[in-house]
Amino acid sequence: MRLSTRGRFAITAMIDLALRESAQPVPLQDIALRHRISLSYLEQVFAKLRQHGLVESTRGPGGGYTLGFRGDSITVADIIGAIEETAEASTPRDGVQDMTQDLWAALQTTIVAHMKTITLKSLAQDQRAKGFQVEERKPAKKGVLQKIKPLAPVRTNAPNSVFALANSLALRG
Repeated sequence: MRLSTRGRFAITAMIDLALRESAQPVPLQDIALRHRISLSYLEQVFAKLRQHGLVESTRGPGGGYTLGFRGDSITVADIIGAIEETAEASTPRDGVQDMTQDLWAALQTTIVAHMKTITLKSLAQDQRAKGFQVEERKPAKKGVLQKIKPLAPVRTNAPNSVFALANSLALRG
């Protein structure tokens, strides 16, 4: 399992969703603006998160993303596992045994075990403990249309076609 910027952004965005868990769906554009992450990059990240069921999407006005599971059942390991492609175990080059292969395998096992103990809910609680407050978001307006009085037709004395224009010019001239 690799740790990369993509994984870091995924965890940041998931914490953002967890902080707004009880609210309505969160648009990706809002997350992108708050954390200064490219919207197209976030779309790629959330496509993978959605494939793994970690987030759910809602389309249309007032749409966006919500957590696919409760925050206390999603771990950092789940998020990283969904985002990062699984790396194949390194194969020895030209039959040469890598003398540190066992060390790296043990480190990876330890890191993954630790990431499985960190829940999204605990990360959100840490942010709240540091004083983070969710800003109030105005609800999206539903499709309420106002009736508009139709305009009265405007009558002009101007010609209404090319032929009428030619006739009016011929009469003048």
